[in-house]
Order: sequence, then structure tokens, then C-alpha cells
Amino acid sequence: MNREITQPRARSGQFAVQLSTTRRGARLARLLATEQLRSWGLPLDDARQVIAELASNAVMHGYVPGRDFRILLTVTGDTLRIEVADARGERLPRVLDQSEVYESGRGLLVVEALATRWGVRQGPFPRKTVWAELALTGS
Repeated sequence: MNREITQPRARSGQFAVQLSTTRRGARLARLLATEQLRSWGLPLDDARQVIAELASNAVMHGYVPGRDFRILLTVTGDTLRIEVADARGERLPRVLDQSEVYESGRGLLVVEALATRWGVRQGPFPRKTVWAELALTGS
């Protein structure tokens, strides 16, 4: 259920949290980030989906025993930037070709569809950061 947002939308802000690289950590990332977005008066649906996909990928593909992943949300003007960093810099994400038959692995297609742009930044070693930007115009 999407609650109506009644407060004015934030034009700038930053939120960061470091979580365990577990399914629980990925779920907590989505929940905490959603509450932060709500407190900023931002639209939730697309951002929640992108956060869920990137956090899930960090847990599934970025897992290193004893290492956490980090989520960073930044609002600047009409852009929300979502960054998720994990400790597997050598494992870069790739968008699967739609003709490839897999039971999972389509999360980046969702990110690509919802984001105005997205990408990967390597470093500092051994980390990588997958980021996505969403336009907040019209909100």
C-alpha cells in the first residue's frame, strides 16, 4: 500500500547505512531506505524497486564472509541517486539478454527500465558500487 505523501519534497539530502550481506540485510536496506524516502516526501514505488534489486544483487553476488554492503541515497534537486557498494569488485554486474533463459537474473533489466541512467564504479579495492539515478520531476 502506497501512502499519500503530504510533506514538501526534499531538494537535497543524504542517507547511508551499512548492513550485513544477508537476505535480512537486503530486506532491511529496502525498509530503511523506504522510510527515509518517505521522510523526504519522495515518491516510493520506483525507488523501492531499484533499492530492492540492487541490495538483493549485493547479497547474492557481492557476498564475502565478514564483509558488509552499504547503501547511499542522495537527493540533489530533481534527482535521486541510489548507490549500493559491496566487497566483490571483481564481479561486475551485467544485464542479461532477454533471450537468455534463466529463472532469475533479470533485476538489472528492472533497474534499467526505471532509472534515467545507471552504472558501476570500481574501487576502492576490493569494492564496487552499482548506482542508479531516478528523476524526481513531476513529484
